Amino acid sequence: MAPRHFLTTLDFSIVELKQLIARAIELKAMHYAGTRYEPFKNKVLAMIFEKSSTRTRVSFETAMYQGGGNAIFLSPRDTQLGRGEPIEDTARVLSSMVDCVMIRTYAHHNIELFAKYSKVPVINALTDLHHPCQLLADIQTYIEHRQDIQGKRVAWIGDGNNMCHSYMLAAYQFEFELVIACPPEYQPHADLIAKTQRYVTITTDPRQAVKGADLVTTDVWSSMGQEEQHNVRAQVFKTYHVDQQLMSLAKPDAVFLHCLPAHRGEEVSAEVIDGPQSVVWEQAENRLHSQKALLEFLLQMGKGDL
Repeated sequence: MAPRHFLTTLDFSIVELKQLIARAIELKAMHYAGTRYEPFKNKVLAMIFEKSSTRTRVSFETAMYQGGGNAIFLSPRDTQLGRGEPIEDTARVLSSMVDCVMIRTYAHHNIELFAKYSKVPVINALTDLHHPCQLLADIQTYIEHRQDIQGKRVAWIGDGNNMCHSYMLAAYQFEFELVIACPPEYQPHADLIAKTQRYVTITTDPRQAVKGADLVTTDVWSSMGQEEQHNVRAQVFKTYHVDQQLMSLAKPDAVFLHCLPAHRGEEVSAEVIDGPQSVVWEQAENRLHSQKALLEFLLQMGKGDL
């Protein structure tokens, strides 16, 4: 039978997602206790990067090494994909040699096509549509600080981008209220709005979104590949700026998250991201622990033996 993949959080049931996050918290405690645990011994993770990333590469490589396994970094220059080889062919060959494949790319269709022809689990480490690995770390971080996220109010401020899409699916699965504040021309995809409408509200007013929120989060105004749009986007998003005045509308114990890298003075003020409500550094570290749990889950499934 086909292997399990993690292309969006919808690939896992809510029970599995909760178990995964609980396991990530356990693995984090084991790490801090100095417990040696090597579930990835003799396992190899291939990491295909069409989009570069500090946190993604370091967290996945470290997770594999600390777990006793190995990781192979593949840039566009290191694969035949960069020379026009069909995705299906690369998937067939690469998945015959490694135990898991992590891909960070642009078009979501490409990772779906790769997974279709892969003999081993495929992990979405970011596409233009979704960023489920970051979402795992975000939920883990909130649970560590405030316990259950079910029924809570989450405010997303800014672009209706891939992280916003992942938050929408999370609201749908974890059953929390998500209020998205974004400009009309930068709303999330219509099909996701339709699917998650029971839990998601969209507004153009950041103050309305943040009012009474338990969690406030945002992202850069221009994602990777959108640099040429930055001047235009900076004008459109200038009122979608999370500063202390906006945070004051959230609950007093609200936390602030940001997937990083952050541009202080644009989507968030230094006062907020470096302030007492910010837990972004733990959030970044939790990429390591949540991805360890994810790899453990997928690799224990075996090589296509589900």
